[in-house]
Amino acid sequence: MGDPSVALPVGADPAARSRELRRAHAAFTADGRIEGPVRSVIATSWRRCARARVSPECAARLDLGRRDVRAYREQHPLARVLPVFRELVGSFAAHEGHLLAVCDARGSLLWVEGDTGTLTRAEGLGFVPGARWSESAMGTNAPGTAVAVGAPVQVFGPEHFSRRVHPWTCAAAPVRDPRTGRILGAVDITGGDGLAHPHSLAFVQAVARAAESQLALLDPLAPQEAGTLSALGRDEALLVADGRRVRLGRRHSEIMTLLAHRPEGLSGQELLVALYEDEAVSPVTLRAEMSRLRALLGPRVLLSRPYRTAVPLEADFTAVSRRLASGAVSAALTGYAGPLLPGSTAPGVVRLRRRIEDAARA
Repeated sequence: MGDPSVALPVGADPAARSRELRRAHAAFTADGRIEGPVRSVIATSWRRCARARVSPECAARLDLGRRDVRAYREQHPLARVLPVFRELVGSFAAHEGHLLAVCDARGSLLWVEGDTGTLTRAEGLGFVPGARWSESAMGTNAPGTAVAVGAPVQVFGPEHFSRRVHPWTCAAAPVRDPRTGRILGAVDITGGDGLAHPHSLAFVQAVARAAESQLALLDPLAPQEAGTLSALGRDEALLVADGRRVRLGRRHSEIMTLLAHRPEGLSGQELLVALYEDEAVSPVTLRAEMSRLRALLGPRVLLSRPYRTAVPLEADFTAVSRRLASGAVSAALTGYAGPLLPGSTAPGVVRLRRRIEDAARA
């Protein structure tokens, strides 16, 4: 039925919920208090808006004129999947009195289409192609907040930070480049209370996934040679991938070792637990470390959500483990250059090192 932090609760009376949220919005914009039935994703967004000094009376502004936005969107990657958006959302939006909107990664609207009457109302609001609807410009709203947090989100009536947008409800999901994981923009469906249901969010998520699948078909990943990772008997692993040879620092060696061990990928929380002995380490610390590693290796090597390698990676310790498991003991011991990252205290690396050592002794 959807995550309650991002989707509206089932069975909520829109009128009653709207009254409660208006009171909560008034309290927050008056003195920063969060009270009443404010979902966590909305409360967090409101706080970001307050820190960014977004006014609850803000109005949309045009970043691009009509001619400029036409040229810009023709070259935008999402133009290639506009037929997917129109096929899946367009007729539904027009029939139900809703709008289909697509924005770029900065929250600038590229396309707004749908019911004629709703389009006229949206124009008065500034919800038009070329307008900036990023969270930092227009406060909490589905397309702007979706690209800000990199996740699907639904925003109902007075959950919008701008009072001008309180009569509207919207649901949006980010669309990512299937090759790099980079956010290209978001697809959004906007309208009235008829969208106040978690099914609306599930629908727009499915549309975003369909668009990503189409992008992958239009521009498939070029086959890449497998990389190699040498981490046995050394504190600094050696990575050869994407035509480059890189000696990694300690933390980056640990990260790449864990990712080589789990080629299907690790969530941020899983990687956090495997890397840090201190359970109080913030996810922000991990994200900063991954950003540095991606800058070092380039986007063709690392992917996110989950964290994983974009190229097949053959590690010396996985080869040793595979040979031991198959009974090729002599070959395994020939390849065993010493303990796995012997100086590492990362919990996930320590467990893996002990497992390999125990298998080698046996």
